Amino acid sequence: VQLQASGGGLVQAGGSLSLSCAASGRSFSTYAMGWFRQAPGREREFVSAITWTVGYTFYTDSVKGRFTISRNYAGNTVYLQMNSLKPEDTAVYYCAVETSYSNSLFNASTYDYWGQGTLVTVSS
Repeated sequence: VQLQASGGGLVQAGGSLSLSCAASGRSFSTYAMGWFRQAPGREREFVSAITWTVGYTFYTDSVKGRFTISRNYAGNTVYLQMNSLKPEDTAVYYCAVETSYSNSLFNASTYDYWGQGTLVTVSS
């Protein structure tokens, strides 16, 4: 299973970016897809997740009201629309797939497959 993330870049504070992540490869089931981020010198942290069939969404508190996760069910693609970006949003953003039921989508160790990451830099 391969995850290809794209859409990162440099943006000024207050601006917007849209990330996407397409999953491909051998047949696999998807319970949820998530986005995590890792800033320099910090641990990887949960950003958002979406359950694949029903579309329940979850966000970390710091991005609620600014970020929106969505998915293209048929295309095995997850998106993260990021608005009102802040310098503290600067990080490498990773997408991930959870293939079986989990009640711990906030936990990175739950996920089975990971993308390579895309860098988001927000200047002040």
